[in-house]
Amino acid sequence: MRESAKAPQGPGVDALRGKIWVTREAVQIDRIASAWLIRRFIDPGARFKFVPGRAYLPRNGEVRFDMFEGEYTHEGDRCTFEVLLQRADLRDAALGAIGEIIHDIDLKDGKYGREETAGIRIVMAGIATGRRDDEERLARGGAVLDDLYQSLSSQIEEKAR
Repeated sequence: MRESAKAPQGPGVDALRGKIWVTREAVQIDRIASAWLIRRFIDPGARFKFVPGRAYLPRNGEVRFDMFEGEYTHEGDRCTFEVLLQRADLRDAALGAIGEIIHDIDLKDGKYGREETAGIRIVMAGIATGRRDDEERLARGGAVLDDLYQSLSSQIEEKAR
């Protein structure tokens, strides 16, 4: 992934490093964004494993995300990306904004109504539709999210001046 500004790392991050992150195959928006968040702000050396659906029991050193009975998955009205942000204690306004965008795309509830949502939805759908390989989806989606993070960070910084 390209190098750009890093968000402050919260105290919840250390316990999440060095894991194999397991999720359902054929990744879509919440899993793509969550994997980006994990690799970019939680564990740069994170490895991912893609499995079919429901009945996967994690092995030693594995943690499940955005899947049935996963350790990190939807909670209440929050998508997996939002849950990871909270549990890792990542307090970054640009990541919060991305969480709102991912929430609205994944949950389809329009809770936040951010103007960027429609464009990101279309781009991520194109990535998922055009590629079968999950690692390729993560790489392509990660590049989009890197640019979105940089743009939102710049906007937030500009408003603070």
